[in-house]
Amino acid sequence: MHTPVTIIGAGLGGLTLARVLHVHGIPVTVYEADPSPSARTQGGMLDIHDCNGQLALKAAGLMDEFHAIVLDGRQAMRVLDRDGSVQFEEADDGTGGRPEVMRGALRRILLDSLPAGTVRWGHKVSGTRVLGEGRHEVTFADGTTVVAGLLVGADGAWSRVRPLLSTATPEYAGTSFVETCLFEADTRHPTAAKAVGGGAMIAPSPGKEIFAHRESGDTLHAYVALTKPQDWFAAIDFTDAATATARIAAEFDGWAPELTALITDSDTEPVLRPHYALPMEHRWGRVPGVTLLGDAAHLAAPNGEGANLAMLDGAELGKALAAHPDDIEAAITEYEQAMFPRSTEVATFEGAEVHRIDSADNTAQGLINMFTEKGQ
Repeated sequence: MHTPVTIIGAGLGGLTLARVLHVHGIPVTVYEADPSPSARTQGGMLDIHDCNGQLALKAAGLMDEFHAIVLDGRQAMRVLDRDGSVQFEEADDGTGGRPEVMRGALRRILLDSLPAGTVRWGHKVSGTRVLGEGRHEVTFADGTTVVAGLLVGADGAWSRVRPLLSTATPEYAGTSFVETCLFEADTRHPTAAKAVGGGAMIAPSPGKEIFAHRESGDTLHAYVALTKPQDWFAAIDFTDAATATARIAAEFDGWAPELTALITDSDTEPVLRPHYALPMEHRWGRVPGVTLLGDAAHLAAPNGEGANLAMLDGAELGKALAAHPDDIEAAITEYEQAMFPRSTEVATFEGAEVHRIDSADNTAQGLINMFTEKGQ
């Protein structure tokens, strides 16, 4: 393939694509808005599934590096009732198909696998335009431009590349997370640590739930989920941590103190994470010289599959381009024809976050039923 590939976005999907292209000797440049790899935190733990995310890492030739960053024991899962009683528990015996890693560590092994200079940091896209004959011009915030022979939007929910293909925009999905973290949990927050256990814990209830992970370094990372309109959250001043924390905790009045401690005893200020989604069957017609992957293509509310699908998108697109070195359009068509249905399949229960929070069945027993039906 003679046309260099231009990727917008150095997230997991864009970097996986860059790595697979590099493995096949295809020139690639990634443009990323962040000024450096460490400009912001990369989020918490990810379970990387053997049916998608791990397939992507195999295509990238990075399975040994992946195994080196797996956090042992974190596939353990327990379901608690709101009174703190354990209703279901599954140990991590090391044979599960969804080992947990820190997102930042996973991104690091992808970055380290690329030649120096592949990622151009501090390049925030301000606009794109069609030049014709499958070429596109990308303009950055500093006024510089680049002309792409093949442009890939791996730039997430608010993609600047997507308008070249689609008029769709993300809409609020009806739920939001409020994130908290408890550090040195076993010594400083022992009751919360005991409730969470060695891996993941979920305490579900219709319209709300508390989900927590035991991350590396004895940290508990909690995702407090609420089904509320955006106006409800907008009325809370999240710059006033104490007031915001109290308001969120009030929604869990009567819950066991070891669970509400994941809100009230946070060592970090609460962070609001609204959930947005593109239409379930988001599609576009073939436009020469440009395509999308990951959240830019099929943004969904958290369902345990987003990062895995983005990485698989990147790997599959990379393999298609390598298989059709003289026909970019054939490669993109092959990729999109597989990606569209893959991204709209009904999410199976791969982790507690998959369960619909607003469902009347979002109870401990409902969750246990789903576990047993899916053979988890």
